[in-house]
Amino acid sequence: MSKIKIFGLGGLDENGKNTYVVDIDNRLFIFDAGLKYANDSNFGIDYIIPDYSFFKENRKRIEGVFITHAHPESYGGVADLINTIPDIKIYATKYTINQMILDGINENNLHLIDAHKKINFGSVSVFPINVNHSVPDSVMYVINTLDGAICYTGDFIIDPSMMGAYHMDLGKIAYVGKQGVLALLCESSFSENIGHTSPNHHMVSFFKNIINKAQGRIIFSALHVHLYTIEGIFNAARNSHRKVVVMGKKLQNIINMAIKEKYIDVSDNLIGDLSNINDSNAILLICDDRAKPYNSIEKIIAGNDKYIKLTNTDTICFAEPKYDENEKAFVKIQNELAIMGINQIDMPKDKGISLHASSEDIMIMLDLLKPKYFMPVKAEYRFMVGAADLASNLGYKPENILLKQNGDIVEINDKKIVDNSEHIFIDDVLIDGSSSEDVGDLVIKDREMLSENGIVLVSATLSKKDKHILTGPEITTRGFIYVKDSKEMIEEIKRISLEVINNNINNNYVDFNSIKTDIRERLSKYFYVETECKPMIIAVIQEV
Repeated sequence: MSKIKIFGLGGLDENGKNTYVVDIDNRLFIFDAGLKYANDSNFGIDYIIPDYSFFKENRKRIEGVFITHAHPESYGGVADLINTIPDIKIYATKYTINQMILDGINENNLHLIDAHKKINFGSVSVFPINVNHSVPDSVMYVINTLDGAICYTGDFIIDPSMMGAYHMDLGKIAYVGKQGVLALLCESSFSENIGHTSPNHHMVSFFKNIINKAQGRIIFSALHVHLYTIEGIFNAARNSHRKVVVMGKKLQNIINMAIKEKYIDVSDNLIGDLSNINDSNAILLICDDRAKPYNSIEKIIAGNDKYIKLTNTDTICFAEPKYDENEKAFVKIQNELAIMGINQIDMPKDKGISLHASSEDIMIMLDLLKPKYFMPVKAEYRFMVGAADLASNLGYKPENILLKQNGDIVEINDKKIVDNSEHIFIDDVLIDGSSSEDVGDLVIKDREMLSENGIVLVSATLSKKDKHILTGPEITTRGFIYVKDSKEMIEEIKRISLEVINNNINNNYVDFNSIKTDIRERLSKYFYVETECKPMIIAVIQEV
């Protein structure tokens, strides 16, 4: 019998950062290594990943990282994980590996796997099975142990009409269920959606209707990570006598790769080039980015795009999911386009591009696999509870439904849950720009303070010889007060700073630390009394 532990470093009670660990007899199998997109409260942070300290400390026990599909929420932390553990092995299907290579991930770490071909690790094996999702070659994983299978679904829906690289092998999933499943880790983010996600994601007819009715140029704004939607736009444009112009290097690279590898079938005469941009019958395909939402369309609206200039005969269709954290930005864009007289088409409420399992999809997966233990993952906690309720409706006992937070460890010995409260420390790493180093909470706090109250800089220069003040104190403010309208306050800041400096000069000795500390303390009290604000205060005192 095996000693099994299951836990998440990310993805529990949150959207993104999906990183799940199955520890089998002290051998670690990692499933997905995703990122979470930052929001406005993160003040300039680009994305968030889990702290990989646990992996670094246990690197010799890691058998590999198994990626389910080519979405950043599932593979976006791979580059950072490789920086932490340079020799770590990343297993993924063909399309996912191609996507990671386009993103600059080191090919030496990437190991190609095929769906329905077992990967052996001695007494344990990992078996990938194709599932329906919005990118090709998406898989779920079955970890075969001596005590039964442990299944991790990744993202999926159930739609038998999706064929080729989008096909889902329900027969193999049912076969796994008949062999005995110990535990199922199932995505839960759409658990409160009644019914099936399919067929609401079939968009070709919707796109074709837009293309047929629009009188002028059409601009589709899409996310490059949803190839199924992009393929739908190309299919809708067939026989329309329009050229599709793909804008942006990232989107071009992905589409070129997808055409080359035969994930999508696009005839050469359908794709236009820059000479077709201003044609009245052109279709422009622009790429949005979750890290910088609506950045492309904002540049176009502001007139800063090198190639695209809007006219009142244009039609814009936002062929992408809407996320709660981007709602304000989207409404602002809609208002600006309305002022410009641009025709806008948004996604109908009965259509969806995010292909996640709704309630019926989750229950079918449960019915096919019939796991002993059910663990909802990949969602905020309320949706995990929603998935737990679905399991309860199917007769699962509360003690067999595992609702956990990041770091909570589920231990299974001899096919039975061991009742303990074991927990590993979990932290976030905040990534800003190209640096792989954690920005840290203090930096975020400073940025928050600057955004809310601004900064005051006090500078002065002393004589190295006799310690007399040569220049200053000079006062510089940003985001706090308007200097020209606050001359009395500026003079008082100077007076307080000068008094502090003089009080800390004794017998040609200057206590610089005391000067900086006293200036911050006294000006903080003064500012709060006068303005009820707490700007960041920096004192720069030097000798020449």
